[in-house]
Amino acid sequence: MGLASTTTGSEGIQFCIFDLKRGQEEGQELDKILFFFPTDLPFSTQLSVIGLSEGLITFTRIFSPEAACEVIEAERHSHVFYQAEPDIWMVMVVEKNKEAEAIWRIGALQQVLKEVHSLFMMFHGSIRALLEKEPGGGLARSHLYFFVMDYLTDFLSGKKLQLPSFRDCLKERGTVQMLTVGREAAIEVQSLVRVVESACAGNAACSSLVLFQDLLVSTTLSPDDTVNLFAYAILRLTPLALSSGSSSWSYLRKGSPASLITTGFIPGNSVSVTEPTYTSRDTSPGRQGQRYHVPRPLQRDKWSKGKDGFLVLETSGAEVGGLNSSTPTVWLRQTDERMYLCVFQQKNLTIILLIPVSSMINGEQGISMVKRQILENASLKILKVDEKLSRGWGGENAYHVRGYRYLLFDGDRNVSRASPPGKVTTLSKDSLLSLNRLREEVDLEKNRARHDDPSHEKDLEVCIRAKNNAWVIARVTRGKELYMVLEKANETLLYASDAVEKFSNRYCNGAFSLD
Repeated sequence: MGLASTTTGSEGIQFCIFDLKRGQEEGQELDKILFFFPTDLPFSTQLSVIGLSEGLITFTRIFSPEAACEVIEAERHSHVFYQAEPDIWMVMVVEKNKEAEAIWRIGALQQVLKEVHSLFMMFHGSIRALLEKEPGGGLARSHLYFFVMDYLTDFLSGKKLQLPSFRDCLKERGTVQMLTVGREAAIEVQSLVRVVESACAGNAACSSLVLFQDLLVSTTLSPDDTVNLFAYAILRLTPLALSSGSSSWSYLRKGSPASLITTGFIPGNSVSVTEPTYTSRDTSPGRQGQRYHVPRPLQRDKWSKGKDGFLVLETSGAEVGGLNSSTPTVWLRQTDERMYLCVFQQKNLTIILLIPVSSMINGEQGISMVKRQILENASLKILKVDEKLSRGWGGENAYHVRGYRYLLFDGDRNVSRASPPGKVTTLSKDSLLSLNRLREEVDLEKNRARHDDPSHEKDLEVCIRAKNNAWVIARVTRGKELYMVLEKANETLLYASDAVEKFSNRYCNGAFSLD
């Protein structure tokens, strides 16, 4: 198995979101809890976990007031922290299991916390804004409950919740994977993008993403918005996501597990999940009977392809984004603007068009006109681009480099490339464990360097001989990182170093060369 497992009903993993501003008065402690998993734990246990987390946050601020607490290692548990918004914290408490598979990298767990918050913000806006809109907290809790539980469903295998483990150390969450295209294909894609974006009415500033299978081909969004839309597309929109009901994140292909949603209670709310509109009733004092619509953009198997090629999100009542529309909407971080999410799919090609809500006076009628414009003006170009990219595509092993197992990513551009999952599974357990430990050490060194001098990026080079005689290598320079495993390398360090130089010169434009 490629992931470490913990049962959903056990105390192997606990995941909470809380607000330090709330619940400061005696008897109101429950007010600070915004989300807690597992949901069936007694409130006393939930408060104990959050109280400990709050204490650790306060204690670490004494020694490092400018840097937020990120991780606390205890004898039996790892406490992973992420300050999602001012005074709003996400904390994951993971039990240290003696099972060999239950070995994870703290940085990978932090990326899970960051991703779920970024996706939540993209659909619902900030948690703080929801709390200000409804100070009782029922609105925020209801949205967080359904969204996070739907997100965690992707980590289920049977009845076990699986976190990224050491077997995922040649993956980097929070980055996009690009398709390499030739000059002629790139010109065709640019022409297609211009035609698609011109379908918007008037002078509306539309944006777009184009994906081929699970790889990004083109984007006119900011890097942060690109990462968020790309992550969502991989989870729910690409042909693979639509056909199998699972994302391509893990080396272990998962089936279609049951939902984590239960009829358990959220503090201050009673949740009814049997109603088609997914409503939540606030039972806190002074707000008895108040109900909230809870859109669920991450719910599995709700996207489908229509006869016209456009994807349709199956919902009931008011739709995603809280607007009277059957087309979901998202917030763009760079422009702070709400956009309609319009998705078209042709075989391996997925086109995501983002249309400003403010430009669509007629709502769905305007969206229908845009779709009609795309079908009339871009259909032939879409077919041509899909055919051209398909002919040039080398298959799932297109980016395999013989003799190497690697991860290459650019932190400044949020772009990564890695050995195909099928090739990574051929590595021995010792090699993966050694690389996982090496990445932990590199993460620590980068954090120390940022703390000492945030304006200076530290260059690193580490080469380790693993127990199985494989070479495990890390090179970090100018915002770029390269991790590599060479299992069939020669005995000498010189041979391993030369292999890295050849890889750098051929595939990285010499970015990691020592010359």
